[in-house]
Amino acid sequence: MKLEISLSGKLHRVELVQIGERMQCIIDGPRLEGDVVKIAPGIYSVLIEGESFEARIEPEGRGLRASVADQEWQAKVRDPREWRRNRAGAGAAEGRQNVLAPMPGKVLRVLVQSGEAVEARQGLFVVEAMKMQNEIRSPKAGKVERLFVTEGQTVNVGETLAVIG
Repeated sequence: MKLEISLSGKLHRVELVQIGERMQCIIDGPRLEGDVVKIAPGIYSVLIEGESFEARIEPEGRGLRASVADQEWQAKVRDPREWRRNRAGAGAAEGRQNVLAPMPGKVLRVLVQSGEAVEARQGLFVVEAMKMQNEIRSPKAGKVERLFVTEGQTVNVGETLAVIG
């Protein structure tokens, strides 16, 4: 998955690649590579060039707060696919739409069933991240074609939760 992350105003291109239980993180092209392992909700162990760090990520407003050692950054994550998905507005989305997890967390509730008709912006899931409950909504009016998660399941950022057709 490719993302653009703004850390305190400086833009970085990040690519995340799942390798078994580990996540390989490539930052700004081939210049910096690291391994990331989730050790608790919002807490990650990061290994970069043989040096280990503990990173804490917390939702803050419309972005995130990232803390490593004694440093803290304000982060905004932009998925390049997001602009394409939202450029015409949620009600005008056409074709099949994947509903993706916007953050890592635990699915507390599934509010719809496969085959159910939904309206644009209707709640589909409640995901808990950092002890906060977040409602994941439908990007368009349509029918729930497939659910990929169940209640109690943990999800990673960018993981497909459902398909709305």
